[in-house]
Amino acid sequence: MGAHPVTSTSSSAAYRNLITATVGFALTFWAWNLIAPLAGQFAENVGISSFAQSLMVAVPVLVGSLGRIPAGALTDRYGARLMFPAVTALTIVPVLLLTVVKDSFAGLLIVGFFLGLGGTTFAIGIPLVNSWFPPARRGLALGVFGMGMGGVALSGYFTPRIYKHGENLPFLVVAIALAAFAVIGALLITDHPDRTIPTTSLGKRLAQAGELRVTWELSALYAIGFGGVVAFGVYLPTYLKTWYELSPTDAGTKAAGFALVTVIFRPIGGSLSDRIHPAVVTAWALGVVALFAVFQAFDPGLYPVGTICLLVMAAGLGTTSGSVFALVSQVTPQPRVGSVTGIVGAVGGLGGFVPPIVMGAIYSAKDSYAIGYMLLAMLALAGCVYSFGRMRTAGTSPESAENQAALSSSAG
Repeated sequence: MGAHPVTSTSSSAAYRNLITATVGFALTFWAWNLIAPLAGQFAENVGISSFAQSLMVAVPVLVGSLGRIPAGALTDRYGARLMFPAVTALTIVPVLLLTVVKDSFAGLLIVGFFLGLGGTTFAIGIPLVNSWFPPARRGLALGVFGMGMGGVALSGYFTPRIYKHGENLPFLVVAIALAAFAVIGALLITDHPDRTIPTTSLGKRLAQAGELRVTWELSALYAIGFGGVVAFGVYLPTYLKTWYELSPTDAGTKAAGFALVTVIFRPIGGSLSDRIHPAVVTAWALGVVALFAVFQAFDPGLYPVGTICLLVMAAGLGTTSGSVFALVSQVTPQPRVGSVTGIVGAVGGLGGFVPPIVMGAIYSAKDSYAIGYMLLAMLALAGCVYSFGRMRTAGTSPESAENQAALSSSAG
């Protein structure tokens, strides 16, 4: 399943859905990341420690990651046409609540929990885009959709600048943008007419997806790739401000530049995966990340060595994010893409939850970030070796073929 014939009509619908979903993904990711660019200001207002600040920016990441599991499975059942506008509209509520709780640490943690809803749209868009594009073009299409994670860059650049003109203004701007997209998404997003609607229960579908070995292998790789992107996105402003003593605005701008590079390289990773095995692309990308993480662990000056290290790591992590989901589309039956995407996306997001807390704790204890970067280097190297040694044959073994056949037969 999943290899649909492409007519001119279906092709135009495919690109319409791809563009609409990418825009929605970017906006909800901006909402998801609203706290991080202002974390320094919030921390000063409420007087919290570096560790508490790390926890504050990590809570939306945790919830947005875990929420992808039911969001992906519900998308398999109800379709993206219903799920995308609904989740976007619901995200408006915690965004507006930030205007009320911005001077309360407990309030920021509670609202941050519900703000995590914005991070679940990833698991809604992937099965939508996957269903509209044939395998030969799917890697690039999924990479383009993944550019919506540039919402983190939008937030890093624009949120602190808008905040200067009014403490509530960035939240009001994002709420209005989300409301506009909820309407546009309801009008423009359409599910593929050949979409298979599963009849089994949510729990059973998640269990079936969880039984596949490749689901957890992909999850581990995505935790390194996309988890690294998210971790840098939420913690890089704090790192630059603390270690390199940049102003909040300058730190946010440079963090946005990092996020922009990850956005650019995500479709490159997907496109390369259409031509080269995605496991090979993943291995090379993670190898590069490991090398430059070691360089950064030695605390080079920001100009030019530190900047080069951070940007090259951004390119490697962005490429990995694109190539891993190209691999998902190769080894997952179409009716199960949402469920598998939910699990992989959740674990990937969780990969972004832990590092900010670890980095904050390490800095509080050792007054250095070197240990954190060495841990990243070791994880990336492990992913590189595993991708090249194992994942090139994933989905081709008799066991994998039997698993896919079983999943396909139970889809209806």
